[in-house]
Parts: sequence; structure tokens; C-alpha cells
Amino acid sequence: TTQKHRGFGFLTYMEKEDAAAAMDNMHNGELYGRVLTVNIAQPMKIKGGEQGWASQPVWADADTWFERQQQEEEIQRMNKEQKAAAAAAANAPKGAAAAADRSMEEEEEGDAGPGAVDPMAAAEAEALNKP
Repeated sequence: TTQKHRGFGFLTYMEKEDAAAAMDNMHNGELYGRVLTVNIAQPMKIKGGEQGWASQPVWADADTWFERQQQEEEIQRMNKEQKAAAAAAANAPKGAAAAADRSMEEEEEGDAGPGAVDPMAAAEAEALNKP
């Protein structure tokens, strides 16, 4: 020990009520001409983490960061696919768009066996092909 005053100290109380009473009585009190600040000790903070300072190591939130990165990449991929589909739909002729809609409906229904012809789709195709 250097016998120098470092400007702080730690006290431990057995009862929470005693600690609270000491904080209430001594906080902003004066001792030898100096104003005291009395509060509950917090664990040392480590630089890093998303908030700048954290009470846990930098690598502790690596899993959540990785999951968030994967989610953002998935959202970007889905947005690109959606834009590409919208561009393809805008560039396709009307008859092709109707045929694409029909094929999607057929895939969703899936109840008709292979080679089954939908009468509504046939009538629609016939109407589109007439001059």
C-alpha cells in the first residue's frame, strides 16, 4: 500500500436496508471539505459491444450478430427476387402473364391428375388467341 488517498472506497453491508440508509445519509454529504458521492458499485465495464461499453466480453453477442446478418442477407435476397419477378412481369406480354398466372394456379391446386385440362383455362387461352 502507498498510503495515498485514491478518492474512493467500498463498504459492504449485511442488510440492504442498512446500505440504503447509509446512501441516503451520506450522498452529497461533506467530509473534510469534499462532497461525497455514494452509490451502489457496478461491475467493471469492458469496451466493446453494440452500446460502446458493456459488462460482458465483445464476443458474447457474436451469435446474435451473426443471426441478424443472416436475416438481413435473406431479406436482401428476397427483395432482389421480388424486383426481378416484378420486372419480368412488366416486360412479359399480356398473354404470357395470363399463362403464368394459370400455371401458378394449377401448381397450387394440384388436385387434377397429369394431363388434366382446366376448361376455364382452355376457354381463356382460346379467347386470347382469337384476333
